[in-house]
Amino acid sequence: MSLFVAGQITVDWPLAAHSFWPILQGGLIYTIPLAMISFVFGLIIAMGMALLRLSHVTVLRWIARVYISIIRGTPLLVQLAIIFFGLPDLGIDVSPLIGAVVALSMNVGGYAAETIRASILSVPKGQWEAGYTIGMGYGQTLRRIILPQAARVSIPPLSNSFISLVKDTSLASTITVTELFRRAQEITATSYDFLLLYSEAALIYWIFCFILSIIQGRIEARLDRYVASNE
Repeated sequence: MSLFVAGQITVDWPLAAHSFWPILQGGLIYTIPLAMISFVFGLIIAMGMALLRLSHVTVLRWIARVYISIIRGTPLLVQLAIIFFGLPDLGIDVSPLIGAVVALSMNVGGYAAETIRASILSVPKGQWEAGYTIGMGYGQTLRRIILPQAARVSIPPLSNSFISLVKDTSLASTITVTELFRRAQEITATSYDFLLLYSEAALIYWIFCFILSIIQGRIEARLDRYVASNE
């Protein structure tokens, strides 16, 4: 256990070295895959909600608006609890991992929908007209002309959303998913060295997010060069 003596902290280095790999392993096996899977499904939901928000059908627009409002207006922790602890009351049992994927995906869908919608709206209306002029329908114009241009606008904020999602996966520990933070909690339960182990977990989260930030920067730089070369 770490000790605080006369203003100094004595670190239990053997415990730090012994616990680092199990915590990191929880991040590699559960945290990152959980974030990636949830983000992919979340983008699918977000795309659907964004298109509904842009629909000319009032009922469809309101369905999307209500969904987005509920997701953005309630805490992710509550959403996790409803899915994992609440659904069994309706006879729907889900495993911790599936429950976490569903909750995180729905959460991403609610937030990313507005990002995608704004990105689509940022494309000049003349691009739609150009697609219709050459004989494309709504779906073809959207898929071949609008979405590629909207993607360049949406990638930076969506990348930030993914980095935030990596940190939000720590909430999955509340439903016993053995991700990074859950591993730290399990080791803490026997060592009682809260400061050391939680700081170690924070360090690993920071390393993950730092690496993702570097990747994000390179993707944005490549997109900037691509846009500049096509202007």
